[in-house]
Amino acid sequence: MAAKKPSSYDSLMQYAGLATQWMVVMLLALYGGNWLDKKAHFQNPVFVWVLPLFFLVAMLIKLIRDLFKKP
Repeated sequence: MAAKKPSSYDSLMQYAGLATQWMVVMLLALYGGNWLDKKAHFQNPVFVWVLPLFFLVAMLIKLIRDLFKKP
């Protein structure tokens, strides 16, 4: 039996879900960074910059691994 090829709709939904996931993670990272900065009483927004950057790098690595995964 031949393997079923993913349709363009499936690919579209996969990337729509990915965009939503990125947006939610970045918003949570910004909110968490802001909360941590207020809790630590930092004058400069350290965690607001570091947390989203960390999650951005992590999600890019995950995306690259998913795209180049061998079937």
